[in-house]
Amino acid sequence: MSAAGAGPLAGKRILVAKPGLDGHDAGAKVIALALRDAGAEVIYTGLRKSPEFIVRVALDEDVAAVGLSILSGSHQELSHEVLAGLRAAGAGDIPVFVGGTIPPQDRARLLDAGVRGVFTNDTPLAHMIDELARALG
Repeated sequence: MSAAGAGPLAGKRILVAKPGLDGHDAGAKVIALALRDAGAEVIYTGLRKSPEFIVRVALDEDVAAVGLSILSGSHQELSHEVLAGLRAAGAGDIPVFVGGTIPPQDRARLLDAGVRGVFTNDTPLAHMIDELARALG
């Protein structure tokens, strides 16, 4: 997806990824379009990608951030694997955001592990865009 032009995320390359076995990507596509409309250049991995693949794409595409869309309940494990992979590759400074079906009691653990933001299906798109724009400067 190409960048839409000006906006709070203009000039930022953001990877939207679907790790694990989750086969539902309607929400990830909505997020990708919202990011594009906010000016970001969006790279979307498609379904069922491994954490290793996501890290490789993040490095190859020189992204400013990685967004993980996870509905499968494996958000802790998959997020930790992506974060560890980025750190091992010397790219631990790339912020990782997680969205999807995330129980409230799991948010703190994700943030403590290094995730920069957690967005659930009830997060307004404008709030998500504002948070990303603030985090990415």
